[in-house]
Amino acid sequence: MVAFIGMGHLGSNFVRAMLKKGGQVQVWNRTPAKAKALETYGAKAFTEVADAVKGATRIHLTLKDDSTVNEILEQACGSFEPGSIIIDHTTTSVMGAAERTTLWKKRGYNYIHAPVFMGPQNALESTGYMLVSGDKSIIGIVEAELEKMTGKLLYFGPDSNKAAGMKLIGNLFLIAMTGGIADTLALGKASGITAGEISQLFDAWNPGAMLPARLKKMAVGNFDQPTWELNMARKDARLMINGAQSAGIELAVIPAIAGVMDKWIAKGHGNDDWTVIGKDSI
Repeated sequence: MVAFIGMGHLGSNFVRAMLKKGGQVQVWNRTPAKAKALETYGAKAFTEVADAVKGATRIHLTLKDDSTVNEILEQACGSFEPGSIIIDHTTTSVMGAAERTTLWKKRGYNYIHAPVFMGPQNALESTGYMLVSGDKSIIGIVEAELEKMTGKLLYFGPDSNKAAGMKLIGNLFLIAMTGGIADTLALGKASGITAGEISQLFDAWNPGAMLPARLKKMAVGNFDQPTWELNMARKDARLMINGAQSAGIELAVIPAIAGVMDKWIAKGHGNDDWTVIGKDSI
């Protein structure tokens, strides 16, 4: 028996996928109607979270944040079965994941943080990526079941909070990329270039393919053999900002990066490769 706590878009589709595979799932949500809706697919809904976890050997969570996870686990723990394993798919802080692993181990239960790079459709189709870290022997108990929930299960070593950190790093990149796309569209608008025309450029030229090499170059820290000097990159950033402003449009991301460029130029790195702006991050 599995308990699943948190019936948002992601959690509800995880449950639907489990039920399609023949699983028995007990569900709870703070808004009872969302849990009740899963009964159509064969789940058993409960109005009290302590009742939902009774008899469950695995307790999955997809909640909002650290404080919500802590609150709900405290409400439910009186009904935990001996030896049950808590599997938390919530995106949380690194510290929170580590603290919960230690806390629940002291209380006789194993806590695994297993955040995901999966949207609701991925959860329904069991595709995408799930991240785990921590005690490999504990993860091994549920590994086969976790693999059924996702396209690929990624293990990041024995540190219990490493998966939480990797999830935040991934989300940081997605946020930065989306901000960059917003600035790209804004500069296109200022320049009379449509989103469709911008798509034509990126259909032919994929800057995302540069990511692995760019990451390795920055990690090595060799900035004195430039392929694009920082001074020249800063000049282009100025053209972007001025071009947008001439049409009454303020960019969101590029001005902040330009400010970082200015600091490194002031330190004497204008002739270095422009990736030197990440030097202190290594």
